[in-house]
Amino acid sequence: MITERAPAKINLALHVRARRADGYHELETLFAFVADGDTVTLAPGPLSLTITGPFAAGLSGEGDNLVLRAARGFAERFGTSVGGAFTLDKHLPVASGIGGGSADAAAALRALARANDIATDDPRLFDLAADLGSDVPACLLGRTALGQGRGERLDPLDGPTGMPALLVNPGVAVSTAAVFKAWDGVDRGGMPDGDVLSLALAGRNDLEAPARALAPEIDAVLAVLSDGVPVLARMSGSGATCFALYATLADRAAATARIRAAHPTWWCLETALA
Repeated sequence: MITERAPAKINLALHVRARRADGYHELETLFAFVADGDTVTLAPGPLSLTITGPFAAGLSGEGDNLVLRAARGFAERFGTSVGGAFTLDKHLPVASGIGGGSADAAAALRALARANDIATDDPRLFDLAADLGSDVPACLLGRTALGQGRGERLDPLDGPTGMPALLVNPGVAVSTAAVFKAWDGVDRGGMPDGDVLSLALAGRNDLEAPARALAPEIDAVLAVLSDGVPVLARMSGSGATCFALYATLADRAAATARIRAAHPTWWCLETALA
């Protein structure tokens, strides 16, 4: 049995530069990962997927899960038999802008690579990841990186590992396709130079405005995260999950206590940058 972590992804900054002829968008995004997320386990057996955890119900009607697509793509790409009994322990909310499905697919690819004595940095694995989704290569890399193109061209960076972070979702699922469709098409410029935290602070999320128009609940999340003393508070990806980074554990704990008291139904994850 092989177990792989599938940590949540956050976009410290996300600059949308242009619509592409292939239907995707040209991006510059600063990927980071936190210490917590889902878990994928691979055991011998026919291809199957069992989903457990607090957000399992959100995937019950999904049909062809990305984990299964990753397994079939792996068999085709590497000439192995199609198989593997997967268990996905789902702790990240679905359709929430923190790459849960992409992280799960990447964890499945790493598990299959380990089971077949294939290096997890094999270029063929990253090619397959890009075919599965724009965020899957970053999740396969699993470390802070500047992503370009659709997000699949990655430049690893040294990030502020261990920095306290808080992720908050108001219980609203947002369609990534709908958010990108609502983007106003204005190129507001690329990433500046500097260290990761400086890039994040100088950056922005160009999908925040269209996401807030589609899901006004994001306004309330950003408002409460901006209270207190966050180093940075921003929406991740296409929403609706937002995050805040803090200088100290005490600052994060105070923010968490305040948010949980005022909004007990919201999902909150106290974690740290990995």
